[in-house]
Amino acid sequence: MTEQLRLMAVHAHPDDESSKGAATMAKYVSEGVDVLVATCTGGERGSVLNPKLQGDPYIEEHIHEVRAKEMDEARQILGVKQAWLGFVDSGLPEGDPLPPLPEGCFALQDVDEAAGALVKLIRSFRPHVMTTYDENGGYPHPDHIMTHKISMVAFEAAGDPSRYPEAGEPWAPLKLYYNQGFNRDRTLALHEALLARGLESPYGDWLERWEKMDRPERQITTYVPCGDFFEIRDKALLAHATQIDPDGFWFHVPMDLQKEVWPTEDYELAKSRVPTSLPESDLFAGVGEAG
Repeated sequence: MTEQLRLMAVHAHPDDESSKGAATMAKYVSEGVDVLVATCTGGERGSVLNPKLQGDPYIEEHIHEVRAKEMDEARQILGVKQAWLGFVDSGLPEGDPLPPLPEGCFALQDVDEAAGALVKLIRSFRPHVMTTYDENGGYPHPDHIMTHKISMVAFEAAGDPSRYPEAGEPWAPLKLYYNQGFNRDRTLALHEALLARGLESPYGDWLERWEKMDRPERQITTYVPCGDFFEIRDKALLAHATQIDPDGFWFHVPMDLQKEVWPTEDYELAKSRVPTSLPESDLFAGVGEAG
């Protein structure tokens, strides 16, 4: 295509963009693709997961501003644009039975109404490709599931002039993907490679839980080679200092092993308006054929 390619990644909270598809985005930025992260909520109810920052009174009082600043730093590291959709974090309910979600939160919004904000952004940015979460949210956080719901509505509605007429000129993205970076095959490959090196694996519990889950494996359709950008991914992740422990789980696998064993980020093609031939190695495969 002679037109600059555009990618929109729709995420629930600040930090999700750095843990899901960050190396892919950095790779495409390096190739001249215009990349926009749409962040649905401000992450206001996210717990401070970095033990070094827990109990900090400033962070606790100004968590919204702190997380926005972290997002801006990660955005600069990745080289992407970023827009807030303006919804309020729902938090992650815990307990049995689960407590009700907070009034006014993202997950309690009317799906069609909430999708309007994303439709407006799609029509303004005009992405050729979108990424989001599957119907399980990747994991069952209510904001991740809601992100899936509004993404599906917006992908279909953005190109329809009869829907959301106040949201700008229609634009129909050509492909929609689900992030599937935490798939079983990748996890097992890294686990076995760590053990083969005589190293401790952080994935043992994950694999045991997978064995007990009665859920079919997702179909991975697209493997984007982006190992050269894993360091940028990790740097962006560390920018979310309240959410990420630099001594924690994310950084237990040696970088050289990651690049050798699984140098891709992985996706499931959910919808396409262009011809596809699977498996793919490029989110924009077939886009040029659409003119």
